[in-house]
Amino acid sequence: MTGEPSSEAPDLAPPALAPPAGGQDASDPVSAGPAPGSPSDGPTDRVNILLVDDQPANLIALEAMLHGLDQHLVKASSGREALKWLLAHEFAVILLDVKMPDMDGFETATLIRQRDKSRHTPIIFLTAADKTDTQAVRGYAVGAVDYLVKPVVPEFVRSKVVVFVELAKKNELLRRQAELLRTSEQEARDLADTRAELVRDLEHKNRELESFSYAVSHDLRAPLRRIESFSRAVQDSQAERLDADGRRYLDRVREASQQMSQLIDDVLYLARVTRAEMRDQEVDLSGLVTLWLERMREAERAREVEVKVRPGVMVAADGQLLRIAVENLLENAWKFTARTPAARIEFGQSNAGGEPAYFIRDNGVGFDMAYADRLFGPFQRLHLASEFPGTGIGLATVQRIIHRHGGRVWAEGMLGQGATFHFTIGRTRA
Repeated sequence: MTGEPSSEAPDLAPPALAPPAGGQDASDPVSAGPAPGSPSDGPTDRVNILLVDDQPANLIALEAMLHGLDQHLVKASSGREALKWLLAHEFAVILLDVKMPDMDGFETATLIRQRDKSRHTPIIFLTAADKTDTQAVRGYAVGAVDYLVKPVVPEFVRSKVVVFVELAKKNELLRRQAELLRTSEQEARDLADTRAELVRDLEHKNRELESFSYAVSHDLRAPLRRIESFSRAVQDSQAERLDADGRRYLDRVREASQQMSQLIDDVLYLARVTRAEMRDQEVDLSGLVTLWLERMREAERAREVEVKVRPGVMVAADGQLLRIAVENLLENAWKFTARTPAARIEFGQSNAGGEPAYFIRDNGVGFDMAYADRLFGPFQRLHLASEFPGTGIGLATVQRIIHRHGGRVWAEGMLGQGATFHFTIGRTRA
């Protein structure tokens, strides 16, 4: 021993990745492999073990004892050299000789414990000379986990080192898992913040869009009202001066202005449907279909339409929105069977991909499946307005409502043989 432990660590610099003099070398079978802290191709479960002894023969003996553990064995021939390694690298356990020149094991251990990075690194003291309890107590006092007297039993040393190697591996695994958890939590918080910002931005844009829609509606309605008013005034005051063509042209002007007004109403209606608040309730889908068809029969008693409705179909949905969707589909079926002898409209339930699906089928004019992708687009029409009136908003409204319920809607048809509209509702009643 050289005296009492120094209160300050010596001025040391971390070693380079190459082994220091007297330490590892590339030809050493025990130390072959990456040096601690050196770059590797990926994560490894090998840990670092620091062997400190001023006698090369003792270092070789320790290497032989631990050779089969397949860990990184780092040799240091002095306390100062050991401290250099500890500046840059972490170790699972340190095997430290007590009797060394310049700086003995107790001094080295004291300096190791003064550094935050190595404050809790396990130290096993090895000594050949001092076998007194006093020296062992001193070793434990400076933070040793064990104090072994040479000659040591190799299996005994190996078993103790294995415990700390496994402990270091588990600690590293816990550290990685904690880091992943912190990263995941931070990513979740960032994602939540991003979503909240997007929701706020979307709500702001929706409010702006709503204000814009109503402003445009007001600005468009004003000239339409003037067109309608002046057209009516011309018809009332100048009817005797107009010939048949003039009166017909004026009728077309009034029809166009009325159609434009209806189109504005439909667009605003579609926007309201998209933004309407959802309220789930139990909906009698069969009863809803039956009631609407009965009303249409009362309104057009001259028409003969065969109706088939599957009873007892119940769903969990927003009753008001679903009623709008179903009535739009039924209006289509009623309208496109107007010229069909023995018209037939059917409502039923089927299965689509393992979930309940509902359909409204008719035997009306049908449509060409080549244009099926256009059916649900706003203002898209597959038939002339002169044959079947409408603005092309109804099916777009249906699709918006069904999508808001988490479902999907699709159509099948054939020219002259009718059409079938299917839809699902994501929140069906069990």
